[in-house]
Amino acid sequence: SSGINAEYGGCPWKEHLYQLEAAADCQGQVKYVLYSDSQGSWRVQAVGVQGEGFKSRKPLPEVWRGVRDEKLSDLTGIPECIFVHATGFIGGNKTEEGALEMARQALQM
Repeated sequence: SSGINAEYGGCPWKEHLYQLEAAADCQGQVKYVLYSDSQGSWRVQAVGVQGEGFKSRKPLPEVWRGVRDEKLSDLTGIPECIFVHATGFIGGNKTEEGALEMARQALQM
């Protein structure tokens, strides 16, 4: 598993992901889920630890947190970044490819 899952269509994914992981005996392997938002941009969201409230399995890198737009793109080397939330649970990019690269880099950090 790459640790990344792309979601298309806007369905609720958290409980479904936990169920799929349990059925496949691979709990905790997916760290990030990608999905498009209502404006056509993409989000990379850290998967939460089941039953742990707001705790993420692997939050987005601390050095990215709270950084936006061109500053974030300069910092990551990824074009068209939008933001990373101050807690690292979610970030955004204008393209699917950019969001995927954010997730890939985050897995390596």
